[in-house]
Amino acid sequence: MDKCLLASALSVMLLAACSGGKGGRGDAAALPAVAADDSTGGAEATEAVMPTGADELFDDFIFNFASTRALQIERTRFPLPVIGTDGKQKSIAKREWKMEPFFMRQDYYTLIFDTPEQMELVKDTALVAVTVEKIMLTDSIVRQYAFHRDHGRWMLAQIREQQLSHNANAQFLSFYQQFATDSVFQYRSLSEQIDFSGPDPDDDFARMEGVITPDFWGAFAPELPTGMLYNIVYSSQDPASAQKIFVLRGIANGLETELTFVLRNGHWKLTKLST
Repeated sequence: MDKCLLASALSVMLLAACSGGKGGRGDAAALPAVAADDSTGGAEATEAVMPTGADELFDDFIFNFASTRALQIERTRFPLPVIGTDGKQKSIAKREWKMEPFFMRQDYYTLIFDTPEQMELVKDTALVAVTVEKIMLTDSIVRQYAFHRDHGRWMLAQIREQQLSHNANAQFLSFYQQFATDSVFQYRSLSEQIDFSGPDPDDDFARMEGVITPDFWGAFAPELPTGMLYNIVYSSQDPASAQKIFVLRGIANGLETELTFVLRNGHWKLTKLST
């Protein structure tokens, strides 16, 4: 379909595809292979079994790691170093470990990238270090879970806590928090024309492209998470980057939403929406 200004009638038709904001993997290999075990006792009720090949891609590993305490015990280096926001270090013994479900108790997770090229690292089987960030916007704290791959096996090696203001995405996250909770601020943060791509409502196998103006944004605006976000850092992120791609991926529903923001004259502007 030729690029065109999307009319209000079309925006209503696409509302179901664009709203909801819960992007997706649709990846059977990434789904948990074992039932979740929330127990915190010393004895493991479930044997830890990592599916064959799950260590190849970090995404496959983390979905399995987040699904059961037994697997977390097996794939964590104890005593686990924990560095607080004050720089002081303590450690967690194996018997003290409490299961961390990460994003498994919600039906989506979020990612922040600087460039489209950075997004390709998700499929990189040569990665040896990845950090999962638990971003607590309300508390202005980021908990970073640092994973290393040793001899082909991903292991949780360290936990670091930092003030949100010290995070590589601090400026963008401060903006995002207001963008997601303040409709007036959100409207003011829209580009004059927002490039759009999404499913064609008339053809299940085709996609359409167009342009959204701020007047029609309400029909397309996705539901954005607030309070807590997750981010998987596959490579170093640039604090000075003038572009951020915010991705919402569904865990099991196959949906994905990407919002591209560009820093213009000191202000972030939404320039692209893809569903």
